[in-house]
Amino acid sequence: MILRIRALWERRKLDSVYRKKISAIEKLIGIPVRRHGLYLKALRHRSSVAEKNLSATESYEQLEFMGDAVLDLVVSEIIFEKYPASTEGFMTQLRSQLVKGEKLAEIARNIGLMEYIELGDRVRNQGVENADSVLADVFEALVGAVFEDHGYQTCREFVMKLYDSNIVFDDLIATKDNYKSILLEQVQARKMPAPVYKIVQETGPGHLKTFEVEVIVNNLSLGHGIGKNKKKAEQAAAEQALREIKKL
Repeated sequence: MILRIRALWERRKLDSVYRKKISAIEKLIGIPVRRHGLYLKALRHRSSVAEKNLSATESYEQLEFMGDAVLDLVVSEIIFEKYPASTEGFMTQLRSQLVKGEKLAEIARNIGLMEYIELGDRVRNQGVENADSVLADVFEALVGAVFEDHGYQTCREFVMKLYDSNIVFDDLIATKDNYKSILLEQVQARKMPAPVYKIVQETGPGHLKTFEVEVIVNNLSLGHGIGKNKKKAEQAAAEQALREIKKL
């Protein structure tokens, strides 16, 4: 109760634009917002930080780090509960599919998260808020904000509800496009160490970066991939490595 009263008092200090935004976020996530700054930060693109001369830590990137870790744990729990008789390989592959950037961006679009991303003027009307990489990162940051605001149990319920209403698990299991997981299975079957992914280079401006990734298996470079985010580049590298590993 005290925290809720304090939150309402702090909200009065916000300008009208931010007050409306916080109210909209509460409706979006279905959870009371207590620490307003967390959610405003979770939805703030780095372009806005630069224009407002804010600290680099005031964009969504810091909370994205936390949300990424929390998502891995919650999704692992979801899989463990849904498929208790499954192998580690199956669980690892399914988790990779559930937390990959395209899937997180899909969930973000379904809940309309792009409407609340704060952009700088220089990138406005360029479609940045609809990019898979940005939506996935902001979704992870939102999860991080809920975790920091309410703790693990509330955040767990929030994430589980989203996955339950936005993911058809049977359809996802039937999809065989997770090349990283398939490569891991192939490597494990050959008694080799797990693949290592290394960023070769990053090019382009901050909001439109391109990544080149190399995948190394058993001290051999087996594939290179290029993508608009690290996960896509890793998938492309793994796809190439799957063709090469058959030659070993």
